[in-house]
Amino acid sequence: MYVPPAFAETDTTVLHDFMVQNSFATLVSVAKTTPVASHLPLLLDRTTGPHGRLIGHMARANPHWEQADGQEVLVIFTGPHAYISPSWYHVENAVPTWNYTAVHAYGIFQLDDERDRRLDIIRDYVDFYESEMELPWSLTDADADFIDRLLDAIVGFKMDIHRIEGKWKLSQNHAPERRQGVIHGLMDAGGEQQRRIAELMSLEPTNGEQNPEIAF
Repeated sequence: MYVPPAFAETDTTVLHDFMVQNSFATLVSVAKTTPVASHLPLLLDRTTGPHGRLIGHMARANPHWEQADGQEVLVIFTGPHAYISPSWYHVENAVPTWNYTAVHAYGIFQLDDERDRRLDIIRDYVDFYESEMELPWSLTDADADFIDRLLDAIVGFKMDIHRIEGKWKLSQNHAPERRQGVIHGLMDAGGEQQRRIAELMSLEPTNGEQNPEIAF
């Protein structure tokens, strides 16, 4: 990922928090010469290795797992993003851009496909995603035969992260007064994505040399 120094986020705790909060990710690999992608919710084990481990499952009918097994893969986590109008800078010779947050994680795709492991993975998924529900659903709410059929239809996998990159493109390369103009413009726009980017910008200081020429 192209990450100018002004936009780099390197704090592992911040990156891990982002991955947990934006856990619906894109898993990308290359089969021969063709890129292949699957969109999957993934769980993060922060305690394994220097950068953590990703745990997931996909449909057994999806050929992606066979193509990716043993290969280096890229997992992309995306957060809020928003169009930035040059009118919000209140200066001449400004151009449109896009602010966004993203994390890229790299590692070797490994099958983790024993039946008991698949059951553990599904149980961990349910516990994580149901934890904030008013009436949490549990695996015990389903018939055992149904769960068996479910487990037969999925493949479990893991990926130990050997490299991780974070990009917080939040107008850090602009002067503080320009950034305030962008924050106000985003809040006035009124959308959920715009509001979230404005909130992130308010927490992120101007970083490094001011260089409005930096692009995506």
